[in-house]
Amino acid sequence: MRILIHGLNFTPEPVGTGKYTGEMARWLVSRGHQVKVICAPPYYPEWRVAAGYPAWGYRRETLEGVEVLRCPLWVPRKVGAATRLLHLSSFTLSSIIPMLWQRHWRPDVVLAIEPPLAGVLPAWLAGMLTGARTWLHVQDFEIDAAFGLGLLRSEALRRGACRLEAALMRRLDRISTISETMVERAMRKTGGRPPCVLFPNWVDTGQIRPLPGASPYRKELGIGDGQIVLLYSGSMGAKQGLEVVLDAARGLAGDPRVLFVMAGAGPAHERLRAAAADIGNMRWLPLQPARRLNAFLNFADVHLLPQRADAADLVMPSKLTGMLASGRPVIATARAGTQIAQVVRGAGLVVEPGDPGALIQAIMRLADDAALRQSLGAAARGYATEMLERERVLAGFERELTGVLRGELDGIPDTPS
Repeated sequence: MRILIHGLNFTPEPVGTGKYTGEMARWLVSRGHQVKVICAPPYYPEWRVAAGYPAWGYRRETLEGVEVLRCPLWVPRKVGAATRLLHLSSFTLSSIIPMLWQRHWRPDVVLAIEPPLAGVLPAWLAGMLTGARTWLHVQDFEIDAAFGLGLLRSEALRRGACRLEAALMRRLDRISTISETMVERAMRKTGGRPPCVLFPNWVDTGQIRPLPGASPYRKELGIGDGQIVLLYSGSMGAKQGLEVVLDAARGLAGDPRVLFVMAGAGPAHERLRAAAADIGNMRWLPLQPARRLNAFLNFADVHLLPQRADAADLVMPSKLTGMLASGRPVIATARAGTQIAQVVRGAGLVVEPGDPGALIQAIMRLADDAALRQSLGAAARGYATEMLERERVLAGFERELTGVLRGELDGIPDTPS
């Protein structure tokens, strides 16, 4: 099968959409498929184009059998609503001609990754020119998130954007997204046509697994065996609502047992770090290399998964898969009934978003009860191995691709639910 992928983010970005699109492309190549990717230069989560890549030029490369074309991208120094829109538009515009040029290659399936939603247009046009099936995979509902987080506020603009979104989505052969509630949202947007199926993010449970002993990070960072490490690792932006973690750390400043570790990068990083200058029980680290990811995830006694209430069910944090596979309990800030709450409940604790008091209570409950930490961590590991194992999820996706190519557009994939 010839598969053409259009996506802003791609390998070697270490987190988020780029990580998963890269792993998917390499897995498909390993299965004997031909894969081409049209993407931007790596820039996330630092919001800075990586060294060695041109921001304003095109570049071809081959990564583990995947043919990659990098397109020009404008990356703003300060991320806001207007600059983000220009940022996404720059990639959409620079990638249209390369997408249309793929008529000479004649792909069987054209797969667009959202964000950006505007990537649907070049993907659909490429499908029309080549006769390929078209597929949209939604990692984030970009429009809903922009208005839900207050980045955009005009109700008229929202109505127009949602109508455009639905019109674009209805022109495709298949839609997928990463959680059950996001599948339901997509179906409401399109009226059920085209079909939308579940294609969750995954984890390699052989690579990410509980360590038999203490993580080497404890010794390297001089952290005592009796301290409880509360770890947040990943992108630092608006939707995470990380301010609640800072407030909880201040509230627990008098307890020497607890240590907050914040690792990552993103548009909110410098602002958050400056706001935490007076917090003595918090350490800041950069994103750690992929080769040390398992040791780093095992560094946590408890993983923290903060999320703003207005981002619930618009996104499903990609970092959750590794947290669960590491066999450590998770504390999530999410409202009851959301997909995050459903997944974390039983593998950790769930508290109301934006409530530092509730977060402190959950932290203390786990800090005081090693047996509870162990049992919840074992449940987290069990969920990851049963529901999120990479081979199972990607094999289900491959079956769906084959079904779409054959014109079987009404099936539901045999993937985790």
